[in-house]
Amino acid sequence: MSVDLTTILRNHQKTILAGLDASRDIFENNEAKGDASEFQWVEVVEKFLPHRYKASAAFVLDADGKRSDFIDVVIHDRHYCPLLFEEGDQMFIPAESVYAVLEVKQELSRDTVIYAAEKAESVRRLRRTSTNIVNMGGAAAPRPLFEILAGVLATESGWNPPFGEPFTTALKDGAADFARLDLGCALRHGGFEVAWDAGEPEVNASVAEASLMFFLLRLFGRLQELGTVPAIDLREYGKSLEASTP
Repeated sequence: MSVDLTTILRNHQKTILAGLDASRDIFENNEAKGDASEFQWVEVVEKFLPHRYKASAAFVLDADGKRSDFIDVVIHDRHYCPLLFEEGDQMFIPAESVYAVLEVKQELSRDTVIYAAEKAESVRRLRRTSTNIVNMGGAAAPRPLFEILAGVLATESGWNPPFGEPFTTALKDGAADFARLDLGCALRHGGFEVAWDAGEPEVNASVAEASLMFFLLRLFGRLQELGTVPAIDLREYGKSLEASTP
């Protein structure tokens, strides 16, 4: 018996859109609408990805005590994330455990594209440690750090066409050393992936009917390319606990 993945993901897309529309009708407050959207996206991303990945709304921090802006969807490693700090109802995830960060917005626009890139920059600027990986075969050298993926998730695009020149210009204008987007989705209009060759964004977008399927499959493919997160150096995180030398 075969399984039609396309139909499954398109049904997911319809369910999310119905939920987002319901949120718009129920909540008058924009913050409440945003919270509902973020929760739905976290749930969808986590359900689709293999169990090794976890999706959370959280801050990202490093061993120096610096933290990122609040991130709507942090995709982090479930198994190689020995530290999860919580204070009140806020979660803090070590930068070493992060694969991707996604910003959730109601509409894809110039402002939201640049805003999402700035959110990504706040994560990518954090210092990540990497120490030896110990397994049954012994100790392997620390693995090189990869660039954390970044994207934006929206209900719809404010442009017509959705991914034309104004969108590409916004991607380019929002890009900096640590600030650029790799992929995303506007549910009503399509998913997109960005290739950055010589600093210029080249956009590959889907048809509207396949927006969620396109985004999730491209996301998973990019995560596969990254491999495993670096082993966190817990000694670095414990330095602040050491007694200072007179």
